[in-house]
Amino acid sequence: MARIGVVSISDGRDHVHARIADFIRSKQDSLVRSLQAAGHDVVVGDDLVATNALATSVARKVAAADVDVTVFYYAVWAFPHFTMLAADATRSPLVLVASTDPTEPGLVGMLAAGGALDQIGRRHTRAWGAPDDAELVEKIGVHAKASAAVRSLRGSTFGRFGGRPMGMNTAVANTDQWMRKFGIDVEEIDQYELVLRADKADAAETKKAREWIEQHAAGVHYDGKKLTPELLERQIRSYQAIRDIIAERNLDFSGIKAQPELTENFATMDVTEAFLNDPYDWNGPKETHVCATEADMDGALTMQLFKAVAGTPVLFADVRHYHADRDIWDLCNSGQHATWYAARSDDPAENLAKVNFYPEVFFFPAGGASVQHIAAPGQMTLGRLTRENGEYRLQLMLGEFEAYDDETNQALVNQSTPEWPHAFARLDAPGELFLSKFGANHIHAVPGDHRAALRAVADQLDVRLDEWTRG
Repeated sequence: MARIGVVSISDGRDHVHARIADFIRSKQDSLVRSLQAAGHDVVVGDDLVATNALATSVARKVAAADVDVTVFYYAVWAFPHFTMLAADATRSPLVLVASTDPTEPGLVGMLAAGGALDQIGRRHTRAWGAPDDAELVEKIGVHAKASAAVRSLRGSTFGRFGGRPMGMNTAVANTDQWMRKFGIDVEEIDQYELVLRADKADAAETKKAREWIEQHAAGVHYDGKKLTPELLERQIRSYQAIRDIIAERNLDFSGIKAQPELTENFATMDVTEAFLNDPYDWNGPKETHVCATEADMDGALTMQLFKAVAGTPVLFADVRHYHADRDIWDLCNSGQHATWYAARSDDPAENLAKVNFYPEVFFFPAGGASVQHIAAPGQMTLGRLTRENGEYRLQLMLGEFEAYDDETNQALVNQSTPEWPHAFARLDAPGELFLSKFGANHIHAVPGDHRAALRAVADQLDVRLDEWTRG
């Protein structure tokens, strides 16, 4: 889960602290047990903070344990300047937590400390409740998870294969801004490297992969022109090449331009991108590697954060069409969703049984397979980091993926591009608002409701939150 530091703040008068120390420890011990029971690794301050010197030394030791978030705990009235000194000694996000036991003024201590931090502009979150309160433990955990996601960006490297695709401004970000705000470096890699390396890929693995896909997929629809065994193997070799480049250059996430150079002269990257984003391939289970179509930098950044928060593969899609009669959005892109989304199963065979590999359409003369399926139904968190006047914002909403009978599904996909993957989404946002304000053509999704953690991510990144709901 997360690593959480706990520092308890006390009264600075010796005679008062002597009377309340056992009370503070009992409350702190209960809170620590609750956090540990929730699966968190807890680092507890080695003393109660009752002096200036302890405020600094205790907080420094906790910070040295590389915690994701630091809890300052107030079971009693606590001198606020102890909080100020302790806050200066740590750089992790702060959660001020007050005990609600009315026998001691813990709420008073938290409010005084929080007000002091407000005055110097130190960002923090406040929470309160009994130390065994499940909602309190969950709230602390949410902020720790968000911090871990934000911290995971710092020191990471994005591999950008190719440049701006088809004049798409929203796919390109300022590398200086990325380093300054997120701590991310961008490694520029020419797509020719991919082509050269694909030719040298291990032929035995390529054949094994093709046969594995043919065995498990709902269908591989060779047509002798746009999709042949040789073209599918070229796509697989592209996956092998990029996988090796990722390992050699220590890339944490990536994006492939593809259009138009590769899609007109080599092959589409659909198979490559699908299996990079999947938690498996023909060799067995693996770590997902976020890879964005069209080298969409902010899309990949969103996906990397969503992955860190949800722990699942992340969907990448175009906002293709709004079926106003059904209030349903067709989220469909040029042939690549992670195959995991077909059934969201840990068993790749169960997912691939719902996936068809179709010949690519007229957009892509070089041919290859598109990875087609209809995303399995369920609750989803959707959104994207976009920019307005150069400043980042997180546009966030809840939704549901829906699936229908075969006849309805076919009728819906036939209205756009049936060879491509589709997710039919009912968004918790009015259609007019979405189309008027959403800042890109690409959107991203993960299963479940992760809005609380993503709100905390936005707060910790100092990014504006645009959260949309109906009503």
